[in-house]
Amino acid sequence: MSLWEYANPKRFMSASARILPWVWGLAALCLVAGLVWGFFFTPDDYKQGSTVKIIYLHVPAAMMAINAWAMMLVASLIWIVRRHHVSALAARAAAPVGMVFTLIALATGALWGQPMWGTWWEWDPRLTSFLILFLFYLGYIALWAAIENPDTAADLTGVLCLVGSVFALLSRYAVNFWNQGLHQGASLSLDKQENVANVFWVPLLVCIAGFVLLFVALVLQRTRTEIRLRRIQALEARERLA
Repeated sequence: MSLWEYANPKRFMSASARILPWVWGLAALCLVAGLVWGFFFTPDDYKQGSTVKIIYLHVPAAMMAINAWAMMLVASLIWIVRRHHVSALAARAAAPVGMVFTLIALATGALWGQPMWGTWWEWDPRLTSFLILFLFYLGYIALWAAIENPDTAADLTGVLCLVGSVFALLSRYAVNFWNQGLHQGASLSLDKQENVANVFWVPLLVCIAGFVLLFVALVLQRTRTEIRLRRIQALEARERLA
């Protein structure tokens, strides 16, 4: 069976209805296990004390804020190239979820930064690009709401998504592009020397898995809602023409 068959709204609704309960359940399990493990059963850091435990919210939220935009970019490109409505609706559904993750990352970053840096905010390259990414999320959502024709809205938001991808990339690699800045390097890396200690690393991976599953569950749920709304709008349009 081709993956493109799920671009059919009927097939998508059927498949998502089957897998959603499992995704929700696994997300809840990973989030509860990871957060309880991280906040209550890991030691304080020798430098940062208990403040380091913000990592279990900040790092997964920051990762998903960037990856949500990447998912929106892929879905938008599929819409632009192949005109599959489910992909456009999935991109629209992901935007508020990604925006909330970005907001969580900004808020927890401020809570983490104040005791470590002595300030709630610094115009650091990564922090600045992350703030701009948040504004792009707001602009994307507003553009969808401002345009009445859904196909035109999908086209224009797809272009906006392409532009915003620059700042999603900067948010991920700003520390590598600019040596200056207060923000630390990656907490997870292919280089084991850059990773946090195993006592923090393992529950962090569980939290990341929980955030990924939560994102998938929310996007699937919201996409199903968007498809239903599109069907209702189509029925209302037919009734007006009748």
